[in-house]
Amino acid sequence: MKNILKNFLIFFLILAVVSTILGFFSSQKETTTEVSLAKVVQQVKDDQVKSILVNGSELTITLQDDNKEASKKEASESLTELLKNYDVPTEKISAIDITVGEEPDGGMFMTILPFIIPALFIIGLIWFMMRQVQGVNNRAMTFGQSGAKLADDKRKKVTFKDVAGAYEAKEDLKEIVEFLKQPKKFTSMGAKIPRGVLLLGAPGTGKTLLARAVSGEAKVPFFHISGSEFVEMFVGVGASRVRDLFKKAKKASPCLIFIDEIDAVGRQRGAGLGGSHDEREQTLNQILVEMDGFDNQTNVIVIAATNRPDVLDPALLRPGRFDRQVVIDLPDIKDREAILKIHAQDKPLEKDVDLNLVAQRTPGFSGADLANLLNEAAILEAKANKKNIGSLAVLDSIERVLLGRERKSHILSDEEKKITAYHEAGHALVSHNLKHADPVHKISIISRGQAAGYTINLPKRDKKLQSYSEFIDSMAVLLGGFAAEKTFFGEVTTGASNDLQRATATARKIVTQFGMDEKLGPRTFGQKDEMVFLGREIHERRDYSEKTAETIDQEISNYINEALQTALRLIKEQKNKMDKIAGVLLEKETIEKEEFGKLMA
Repeated sequence: MKNILKNFLIFFLILAVVSTILGFFSSQKETTTEVSLAKVVQQVKDDQVKSILVNGSELTITLQDDNKEASKKEASESLTELLKNYDVPTEKISAIDITVGEEPDGGMFMTILPFIIPALFIIGLIWFMMRQVQGVNNRAMTFGQSGAKLADDKRKKVTFKDVAGAYEAKEDLKEIVEFLKQPKKFTSMGAKIPRGVLLLGAPGTGKTLLARAVSGEAKVPFFHISGSEFVEMFVGVGASRVRDLFKKAKKASPCLIFIDEIDAVGRQRGAGLGGSHDEREQTLNQILVEMDGFDNQTNVIVIAATNRPDVLDPALLRPGRFDRQVVIDLPDIKDREAILKIHAQDKPLEKDVDLNLVAQRTPGFSGADLANLLNEAAILEAKANKKNIGSLAVLDSIERVLLGRERKSHILSDEEKKITAYHEAGHALVSHNLKHADPVHKISIISRGQAAGYTINLPKRDKKLQSYSEFIDSMAVLLGGFAAEKTFFGEVTTGASNDLQRATATARKIVTQFGMDEKLGPRTFGQKDEMVFLGREIHERRDYSEKTAETIDQEISNYINEALQTALRLIKEQKNKMDKIAGVLLEKETIEKEEFGKLMA
């Protein structure tokens, strides 16, 4: 029906345009003098007329001098009879060349056309308004329907081969693929198919990519939706959308449902405003009911992803709902190299680009960070109108991802540059002389992001655990810049503020979280509660006395002072090396690992 109306309107629009054009051209024809019928009769009697062209009631008169005139007569009466009625002699009528033309086409249509166009315009306006109203009604009727999207078959399928690293996670998910492909193989043994899989990991570790890989491997319908798409301002809409989602999934069984950022609706109940009538809690209740349910024969598996497992409701994590919890860690050096190779497939790298070296210099980077790193390198080389990506661009992109781009417009004065050089030299020298500190890879006094200068320390190997000695040495390294400013300039600047914050945070964790303090013993202090209302607020519940709080503050101060004394001692003992490092920095602005090793030899 819509297509018929559309074609009808297009036809009349074209017709109106053609009629307008024809009318325009007809108005451009040669103009003739309009005369009365009595005058025409008199001209015939006076032998002034050469010929007359009759078109219906229209008369076109050509005079003896070839001038033309126009007149009208009654349509029901012929011209010959008309002239006879006016007593024109027959011989004079015979002397005139009278030609009868055809009735002009479209006369009636041209007459009613001015009425048709406004009528069509009004009809079109009414139809458009009705269509809009119908669209609003349709949206109102579909308000409670799920917005889950079915994965497009035309899109390139992602498989486990496209996911580097995360070997244990892939092994766990391969079982899910088998459940979906061959459910009878497991049900015949009395095994129940898992209802849900929860992917846990830091942002950018590839949780969504792994979910797409499961879909690609299983070759089953794949519904994907974000947790925030369930929640609306109207109570009950989220629960309705959950019901609709599972209804669609059961029809397409066996299939996968992927809920990204499930913590948007899966937060612990009873912790927010609104009590049990909160919309988010009703949505969570419906998810719990649908996942547990009474129908154990539906092969619908839910995969959810979150980086906040600590805030999830315990009912979500019990067996029968999310039976499997797959942890995805940050990639180690081998995984980072494999990830870099995948992202480098569509990028023209120079032969001198060593991805193993890049992997060594990027501890703590997630898969998303590594993809961004190569993308930044490609942007740098494209801006320089180069055809390939060189190693310098790739290494520079590491610092762009870590600290931000170079701020060449942020020019320091000579005094500020000198202070920055000694500040960074202090970090580097203290780090070099402490056994448990990470080695120095680069020192620079070029501004990046919010930092006036920076020192990059990278561990010799990937570490999952940190010891007490490593924390103590790391605090001394952080205070190396503060100690250098105090030693060489007699006062400190605001450049050490971030270092002091990080050192204080480390000392507080040693005392209150890690149980490493000898005086307070192996226990934790304080419990953090998160409240989300007009922003994120974290409150600490104190489970200790005021006297203990005073002791905690004293122990934190002791750790900071000990670290500062260590840094001051090393800098005072090696003032000549500090001068060398600062001198090279003021001259070259950057010192790499090899050159720094020679200066410290």
